[in-house]
Amino acid sequence: MKTKFTKPYSSPEQIVQILKTRGMLMEDEQKVENYLMNIGYHRLSAYIYPFYKNPKEDLLLKDGTTFKQALTLYRFDKKLRILLFNEIEKIEVAIRSILANVGCQELNDKYWITKPEYFANADKFNQTLAVIEKELASSKEDYIEDFRRNYVESYPPAWMITEVLSFGNLNYIYFNIASNKLMKRIAGYFGLKPQVFTSWLTVLANLRNMCCHHARIWNRDFMLNPAEPRKMSNTWIDTSKIGKKRIFYRLCIIRYFLASISPNNNFNEKVANLLNCFPSIDITAMGFCNGWKHERLWN
Repeated sequence: MKTKFTKPYSSPEQIVQILKTRGMLMEDEQKVENYLMNIGYHRLSAYIYPFYKNPKEDLLLKDGTTFKQALTLYRFDKKLRILLFNEIEKIEVAIRSILANVGCQELNDKYWITKPEYFANADKFNQTLAVIEKELASSKEDYIEDFRRNYVESYPPAWMITEVLSFGNLNYIYFNIASNKLMKRIAGYFGLKPQVFTSWLTVLANLRNMCCHHARIWNRDFMLNPAEPRKMSNTWIDTSKIGKKRIFYRLCIIRYFLASISPNNNFNEKVANLLNCFPSIDITAMGFCNGWKHERLWN
């Protein structure tokens, strides 16, 4: 049964005093108040939570806990989100191009994305087409406006349409393709089976949105459970001792895609350097396995 939310508002000044009663050490209370005003206690509380003693409900911080420790966690998570958003962008751009290119080649039809005969489920196709029409109508891209102004076709070709759709929409289109051959060819570009490919795209789209909206990711227990590949033509890892709902598994997915898109990428170095800059971070809470740097995927 629902009840009224009775928790009162507390100002940054009041929260500083509350945190002190819970055992938090602060070098400069005024600075802490400024952080609480500009970041918000609700957001920062997720980074304070790991420092509470068990049982957590008692709200007693571990001896020696400082505000600086919680702020370090916050800063690490922020830098991690920025890093992952930039790397996922590379994957998203590649997916857009590969979906359009391979589809046009396989079907010999540059307008295939807007034709129902190429898709398995009519209702899903109609939903996707409605999204396409909405995005095209609102798009201010020069190439879309040029197409509307100069050509008689109702829709632009696939390589234009994929550029105005979200990551999630691209996956929705892929999942509804009627041709198994086409699905296998697109997924096969990355050495994956269609089921794993669409699962991993869903996972990355979700992670991208979380990074975009500044959500905590470093120690999150993600809701989505990625499909586990059985046979891999490209380098993968032994995931038998890795939590599939932790961020490390998602880092491995990103690393895998990048290895296909850009074999000389330095994502492994970027991750290692970030961790080196924050030696206090508990990487086991992120799902990292022992000896992860020595896995072939990360070399």
